Amino acid sequence: MPFSLSPDAHGILPDRMIAQMADAGLIIPEYDFVESQIQPASLDLRLGDVAYRVRASFLPGPGSTVAERIDELKLHEFSLADGAVLETNCVYIVPLLESLALPRDIVAAANPKSSTGRLDVFTRVIADGTRRFDVIGAGYHGPLYAEISPKTFPVLLREGSRLSQVRFRYRDAVLSEDELHALHQAERLVDRDDADLAGGVALSVDLAGANANGYVGYRAKRHTGVVDVDRRAGYPVEEFWEPIKARADGSLILDPGEFYILASKEAVQVPPDYAAEMVPFDPLVGEFRVHYAGFFDPGFGYAGAGGQGARAVLEVRSREVPFILEHGQIVGRLVYEKMLARPNAMYGSRIGSNYQAQGLKLSKHFRL
Repeated sequence: MPFSLSPDAHGILPDRMIAQMADAGLIIPEYDFVESQIQPASLDLRLGDVAYRVRASFLPGPGSTVAERIDELKLHEFSLADGAVLETNCVYIVPLLESLALPRDIVAAANPKSSTGRLDVFTRVIADGTRRFDVIGAGYHGPLYAEISPKTFPVLLREGSRLSQVRFRYRDAVLSEDELHALHQAERLVDRDDADLAGGVALSVDLAGANANGYVGYRAKRHTGVVDVDRRAGYPVEEFWEPIKARADGSLILDPGEFYILASKEAVQVPPDYAAEMVPFDPLVGEFRVHYAGFFDPGFGYAGAGGQGARAVLEVRSREVPFILEHGQIVGRLVYEKMLARPNAMYGSRIGSNYQAQGLKLSKHFRL
């Protein structure tokens, strides 16, 4: 079945167009898609049946394939057919069950799924001949691979586990500053009157704890048991996380090498004709990283999809030095993009979304 788009169109492809891409042979799954694999504005990517432990992370670069670099760098390989544990601070490469045959005017961008980021599993997608992680250029024909490096918890995964997702963009989708201001006027994207919209909707950290009974976050414990990435509500919170109470001065010292789950002070929403992405934090502003998983689907926090504004959960890791976060400090920006068309299902609407109308919330694997 042929696949074509209007030359005047631009935006993120919605769920039904992702399905049409697969029907047209532009997305090539090794097995049929499973239920909920196609999300409102993205496609979940599934792990294949073999994993390779490699000496170091790498990019293949022009003229080289990922398979060639695996042969040079692998320490050993093992099957994922019956499940396997990936140890912390090791680097693994896993071929994915989906490959691409992109047309010359569609690019793909990958990102960890929300639950992956909240487990502190560092995951990136690699393609043959690329110079960048998580970016697959227009016209690419070939396989995809996941680079996986658990940082805090050892994880159990298997063939078919979904750690990453991919979006497909047709031409420029990002809203201009004027378009973003107009959308905020119409939809009130963030619940504050003095919204900072320069370069995207600014999000700051909540360290007062008013929205979470005096708690502002969680710090991951070390030397824990294994987390099965496909198991929901299977682990008691107290065995893996230490809750963090708000301090009177509204500050939090991030210890180097520790992993934290915090929440934004602001509640945000993504209207159904738009998608959003948390842009990388500017390292010149502070020595910490915020948000592994940056995709926000149409309908996130949106009243029409069962939300009333949702706080962004922030995955935070300090770098080489201790760093003091202050209540209300800007930690990231949400960049809004046009959808090519409204998706058939919005986030939280009939697709069992785990984080609609969320506040401070750990991943779906833990139970209180």
